[in-house]
Amino acid sequence: MLGSLEHSSHTEMIVNSVKAHYDDVLAPVYLWMSGGLENALISGAEDVSEVSDRAGLAVDLGAGFGMHSIPLARSGYRVFAIDSSIHLIEQLRSFAKGLSVNAIVGDLLNFRDHIDRPADLILCMGDTLTHLPGLGALEMLSTTVASSLAPNGRFLATFRDYTRLPTAEKRFIPVRSDADRIHTCFLEDQGDTVRVHDILHQKEANNWSMRVSSYSKLRLAPEAVAERFSKAGLNVSVSTGNRGMVKLIART
Repeated sequence: MLGSLEHSSHTEMIVNSVKAHYDDVLAPVYLWMSGGLENALISGAEDVSEVSDRAGLAVDLGAGFGMHSIPLARSGYRVFAIDSSIHLIEQLRSFAKGLSVNAIVGDLLNFRDHIDRPADLILCMGDTLTHLPGLGALEMLSTTVASSLAPNGRFLATFRDYTRLPTAEKRFIPVRSDADRIHTCFLEDQGDTVRVHDILHQKEANNWSMRVSSYSKLRLAPEAVAERFSKAGLNVSVSTGNRGMVKLIART
């Protein structure tokens, strides 16, 4: 498939903030990156299976198109979902019609402004924690989560451990490809952060275009993340999650 790129007619280079990166490049293809809605919801249901044993109020931070919000709502939760991407929230609203999901465009650090009582479950899935602007924001989130959980409430998060980055050619990571689209990531070590370069080739009519956009992610050591939520007063456990993620569960 890569050989056909010799007919590429356009290349666009962008360096972005996290929000702009998602708005400009990832949000329009995020559902495709996740394997389509049906596959994404199956994976999402598996991700939250251990916290779907009871109902209540759930808050999904960085909810995207509803990969986890929809399975939780189907299991009986009333879900408040927040994401900074208008495109993804509009998709979530469409996919979650008829379910108890309140989808809001906003900053996940301010989620407490939108809920009417303590939450029984708070999620921060995917790699959302590494999108925070710094360790100060992570500390703020940990204290807000701890003070926003109901008795016996739980916080579930997944994130990638970038403390040991791949080297040489292994820094190039294929994400997904089909006959009309190829998505590849390139990771660049920047000390306390990792620069993620998304390279998206897309077929348009008979030509290929290429967009290259990048943004920085935090390099969060699992032990350091666990320590912050522990200091906020939660009982924390860390284990291996799905799709190569670190999984953190914190309880009141």
